[in-house]
Amino acid sequence: MRVAKGKVVTIMYTLRTNGVIRYMTPDDKPMEYLHGAGSIIPGLEKALEGKMSGDHLCVTVPPEEGYGERDEALQQKVTAEIFKGVEQIEAGMQFQAQSEDKKRLETVTIVEVDEEEQTITLDTNHPLAGQTLEFDVTVNSVREAAEDELKRGFIVPPRMPKRTRYRPPEPAHDDHDHDHDHGHDHGHDHGHDHGHDHGPGDDHGHDHNH
Repeated sequence: MRVAKGKVVTIMYTLRTNGVIRYMTPDDKPMEYLHGAGSIIPGLEKALEGKMSGDHLCVTVPPEEGYGERDEALQQKVTAEIFKGVEQIEAGMQFQAQSEDKKRLETVTIVEVDEEEQTITLDTNHPLAGQTLEFDVTVNSVREAAEDELKRGFIVPPRMPKRTRYRPPEPAHDDHDHDHDHGHDHGHDHGHDHGHDHGPGDDHGHDHNH
């Protein structure tokens, strides 16, 4: 059976940027997604079209078919008051916050902490925005989707991979059209990391669907 729209595909992959490994699927947790549902980034989904179980491929995905280019407008200053109760805030920390439309979680990175002005600069660009993604992928299996899976449009909620210092999510496609209302009221779900061993969604994301 070949990978096609409406098929459930299970893959194992390694994600690199500039030759550096950012994420590897655990041996016991391959990624499963519904092909054609927009649950993984477009460049990877397109490359997998027509492949079969056992196929191995190397895919280079440019930013425009991955997580898009960086948008400096997605950086904003907020009052430090919104982090009241958090013991330590420092540049480089990442956490999950609900998007303005309440439909998804987005990764927010702390860029700068100004203690004098009591402000914090946040970046809501996807952590892999602007980067060329290099995937080493093996197709484990391909099957027909069940009726309820087709109706839902996804298999399971995207898994958040264990983070390392730099959080590359699974190749989940979060439809970042950069149409954010920049007055984000980040009802911050402070799932932040205090240490810098932040490890790697979003994902593919998605299951990215990467």
